[in-house]
Order: sequence, then C-alpha cells, then structure tokens
Amino acid sequence: MKRVIIAGTHSGCGKTTVTCAVLAALKARGLRTAAFKCGPDYIDPMFHREVIGVPSHNLDSFFCDDDTLNYLLCEHAYNSDIAVIEGVMGFYDGADGRSSAYSLSQITNTPAVIVIDCRGMSDSIGAVMRGFLEYKRQNNIAGFIFNRLPERLIPLANKLCDELGTLYLGCLPKTDITIESRHLGLVTAAEIDDIKQKLSQLGELAEQHIPLDRLMKIQTPELPRFSAPTFPEKAADVPVIAVAKDRAFCFIYDENIELLEKLGCETAYFSPLSDSKLPDNANGLYLCGGYPELYAERLSANAEMLAGIRGKIEGGLPTIAECGGSMYLHDTFENMNGDEYPGVGVIRGKCFKTAKLQRFGYVTLTAERDSMLCRAGEKITAHEFHYFDSTDCGADMTARKPDGREWECVHANSALYAGFPHLYFYSDIKIAGRFVSACIEHKEKNEQDNRNKTFRQSRV
Repeated sequence: MKRVIIAGTHSGCGKTTVTCAVLAALKARGLRTAAFKCGPDYIDPMFHREVIGVPSHNLDSFFCDDDTLNYLLCEHAYNSDIAVIEGVMGFYDGADGRSSAYSLSQITNTPAVIVIDCRGMSDSIGAVMRGFLEYKRQNNIAGFIFNRLPERLIPLANKLCDELGTLYLGCLPKTDITIESRHLGLVTAAEIDDIKQKLSQLGELAEQHIPLDRLMKIQTPELPRFSAPTFPEKAADVPVIAVAKDRAFCFIYDENIELLEKLGCETAYFSPLSDSKLPDNANGLYLCGGYPELYAERLSANAEMLAGIRGKIEGGLPTIAECGGSMYLHDTFENMNGDEYPGVGVIRGKCFKTAKLQRFGYVTLTAERDSMLCRAGEKITAHEFHYFDSTDCGADMTARKPDGREWECVHANSALYAGFPHLYFYSDIKIAGRFVSACIEHKEKNEQDNRNKTFRQSRV
C-alpha cells in the first residue's frame, strides 16, 4: 500500500494547506486517494472529505494499540493508489511519547515528509532540516516540502536536500488563499462558500510546484503484520441510533459510526437545528460535539426538539452526549457573546464561556460507578477540547491527564453518558458494544410495552 505522512515542524507551519493541496492535485490526476488525520482532530478530516469526496479517517496512537492502527489504515486504504496521512503538531510532538506523527510513522512503517514554514528564513532552513533528520536516527523522514518558499530560494532548498541526503519534494509559494480560524481551530469546510474553488486553486499550485511523481515513487515498506480486532456478533434485532448532524453538531469520528454499523445498528441522522423531533424509530441517541454556542439562539428556539429530547432521555433512551452535545443537555448554555439560552434541561446546570481552553488534551477516565458504558473501576481513553465549562460537569468518572492532573467529570447512569470528554470507540470496542446492547434492550422494552398496550386495548 503506497502511503505517506505529511508532517510538519510545528503547529501552524502549513500541514493542512499542503495536505489539501496534494490531495486536490492527486484527485485531479484521477488517482484513488485515501485520507487520514493523525490524532483526535475533527476539522482537518472535513477538509479532506471536501477535497477527495470520500470519508477521511483518524489514526490515533493514544487511543489505539498498534494492531488496531494498522487495521484501520488497511481497512480504509486497501484499494487506494495512495494514502495521505496528515500529521499533528510538530513531527515529534505528542502526549506520553506515543501520540505523535513520528510514533504513527514508526507503528505503520510509513515514510514521512516534513513541511517547513520558510517565512523569514534562508540558510537557517538547513539547520531545521538537519535537526529533524538527526534528532532521532530511525525517523522514516523521506524528504521535505517548503511552504511559503520564495522562488529565489528554490535552488538553495534543492542544494540543502542534496547535501543532507534527502528528497526535495517541492514547495508551495506564498499565496493569498486562506482558510479562516476561530476558537476551536479552522472554520469547518461546510461554512466556507468558495471552499471548492480554494481547494482547486491549491491543487493547481501543488501540480505546479510539488513533484507528485517523485512523491508517488517514495519507497513504502509493507505494513507490519497485525491482528484485526474481534467484533461482537451482530445484533439480530437491529436498533436504530439517532445521530445529530448539522452545523451545530459536526464533531464525530466516522469510525465510531462505522463501528456501530459493524455491530448491527442502523444510523438515522437528524438536525437539532431544523428538525422538530427525533426519528420516530430511534432506540438510541448520539449527540456529538460541535459548535452549539454559535447556534444557541436557533437551537433554543426549537422548543419542540428540546422537549422531545428531554422526554426521551428521561424515559430511558440510551444516550451518548459528548462536549457540545453535553452542553446542549444543560438547563442553559451561553453563546459566544455570553448571552444565556435554554437547553434541553436534562443536566441541572449552566454552560458558560471561558477565556481559554479548559482541560485540553488526552485523558483516561476511570468509572466511579457502574453505568451504560463501563463498570466501576474500568477505564476509558478520551479527549477534551473546549473553551466552555459547566457549573455541573458531573462526578461519575474521574479524568486523569498523562501529567497526573485529575478532576471529576461526566454524568453517567444505566442509559446515559454526558460530559466534555470525546470518546473513540476503537479504543475499546466494548464501549460501542454496551451502547448497542442498551439500545437493543430499550427497543425490546418498547416493543413489549406496545404489545401489552395493544392487548389491554383489545380486552376493553
């Protein structure tokens, strides 16, 4: 399988721009291209999907063991001409020494291309290159792409690559093609009216300035041998899980949905912004993260949806609500201006805006009590990324960061997981299996209740 990691020297060096440019150029050539993102990011894969028109997937070495990472890479790229994996932060940066692009490169035997932001540099570019090449000798670095490289310095970049025994893989010149950012990173692809045009222009730049044939010819070792995950038997009684999906709720791992479907579920998407109720046949509810704070007025004005969700959850509908989904379940939540709006009202508290990221990064959750997803004492890996906080974050789990910091979090019971930590089901397939089991039990109970009701009516 032909594959490459496009990594970088640091956050903001242009990894996403270069990755999207390369993907757009490969697509324009008619190549079958698979896209991946190293780490827990939701937004970058949205841009990949806009470029290539197929799902992009996450590969996260904090969440997953080596076998699962290689399985996911093979599962989603086996019939592609090339898999392009976007790195995270700087190439060597990652929590606990494992969750870096470097670590993923080692685990999957994938060559890495390092993007250098050349703004304000000339000969110092060589010092950066040598540092990355020599910091760890076994690094899989195949070459470099030089972002914002002035044309006059192209001969220098070529010369430096020759001297250091690495590949010159082109450059992207300084351009006025920009993708806006906000408090949780890049603006999502769906919100940029001219995204197709911008990505097409980036693809044209890559075709002109990045030697794609040379990139495609990088020698790629075979994937390491791996054992595929063991999946529980599919449910005979297929439950339907209602999944929130619109501009307010858009942070969800495609792998989570795919795993639920592997376990025999059907997914029914709905919009808390524009729909009036949940799908009629829903046996479970998945409220993912996103930007409810940007759409607080519209979400709050949809009173029928608020009441419907509240009634279903209070009636025992199995529910996972992560981050923005959990915010939505509060009595009230603020928008970006600090204005307060009514929420679903399942969590007795208020979500409010803060001035900085709260408890950002990977965590390991330990259950303090038995609940739908885990038993007391069991652990789940998760990720937090939010500026908002709550007057009641829950206390049914304890979160612990790799550096040892701890705090109470999550509302959890026999039918609910609601809290700021995002879950990745492939970190422990039992999580998804227990959610599915709860949905099946809810479906069977409803069907039995309906049979009893029909019987009573027939007796009357």
